[in-house]
Amino acid sequence: MSGVHHPVESGRNNGPVTSRSWWIYRGTGQPLADIGLGDVLPKPPGWRTFDGGPVLPPVPAASAETDRRLGRAGRATPRQDAHDIDLVNTALLLRRPLLVTGRPGIGKSTLAYLVARELGLGRVLHWGITSRSTLRSGLYEYDAIGRAQASLGHLRPPGVPAPTPSPEAPTADAAGPGEPPGPGARIGDFVRLGPLGTALLPYELPRVLLIDELDKSDIDLPNDLLHVLDNGTYAIPELVRARRQEPVSHVHTDDPEGTVPVVDGQVRCRAFPFIVITSNGERQFPPAFLRRCVRLDVSPPREDQLAAMVTAHFQDQTGRHDALVREFVERSRDHGGLAADQLLNAVYLRSAGVRGDDKAWEELLDALWRRLSGAP
Repeated sequence: MSGVHHPVESGRNNGPVTSRSWWIYRGTGQPLADIGLGDVLPKPPGWRTFDGGPVLPPVPAASAETDRRLGRAGRATPRQDAHDIDLVNTALLLRRPLLVTGRPGIGKSTLAYLVARELGLGRVLHWGITSRSTLRSGLYEYDAIGRAQASLGHLRPPGVPAPTPSPEAPTADAAGPGEPPGPGARIGDFVRLGPLGTALLPYELPRVLLIDELDKSDIDLPNDLLHVLDNGTYAIPELVRARRQEPVSHVHTDDPEGTVPVVDGQVRCRAFPFIVITSNGERQFPPAFLRRCVRLDVSPPREDQLAAMVTAHFQDQTGRHDALVREFVERSRDHGGLAADQLLNAVYLRSAGVRGDDKAWEELLDALWRRLSGAP
């Protein structure tokens, strides 16, 4: 870490703050292309060290979703507060989830993409939470009906050729209890890991996982997560039961393509993922869950941060929309908080030539910049 250049960043009071010498993530939003993460990220504490395997190859660093969220790499990026960067680095060093709380639309989920881009950690895994989300849905899904149909010869998984009968090969009727009835019905073909399950695979470098809006979950989900967050491991019972016939199962993941091996139905991480958990502050979480997280309360973005965000998405129009940014900040203050994408919507319309007279434009802004809660 001693060889890393640490630039001056913008602090909580909008003054210059020199980067801490211990920072890994610097909050620039620009890739550390000349620095290998292995030279920057220290070893985890002994109680957060895992030894999963077999080690999987790294995932590609480029991500169209990251560019969509942040603007293309190399463009201006909103400078974060030094205090916020302190807590991000604390979570990275301790290998603990980062619980990010703040009102809707201020960029909580963006933090996961900023870290992934800067540290070159590849595609961000996204688990959007609903009231129906369960721990199992985050870990994996098993298509029992599809496997039963394949066992009867009615269906084969995509890409799996029809089995060639041979006198030595058992038929579906001859297979014993719990045994796969043939090559067309391998159990791994019917297992797909979810975002959390994929993040806990044994990668050499940590994956980035965004667990978005946890406060929308069923009341039990935060407690259900405790074992996985503590131990970095989980079992897939369907594969455990079939491990005698299929000790290594190749299962699908939450990434777009390819499969990964799972040995004896057990998944154990090697590098604990960098997990960003967002909350709108709509509910309290149990103390046992909070104890396992590093907690970050995000402040609304400042005017200079919003201006940098606009520049990141509209690179060829630097400075052209400063007046609109200032008007947005004032309107947000009067309305009790607006979402950053409401500003981007207005800038896009202005850039696309949507004008009209001053009155028509103001009416359009009134429609775009309506408050997010309370009276219209």
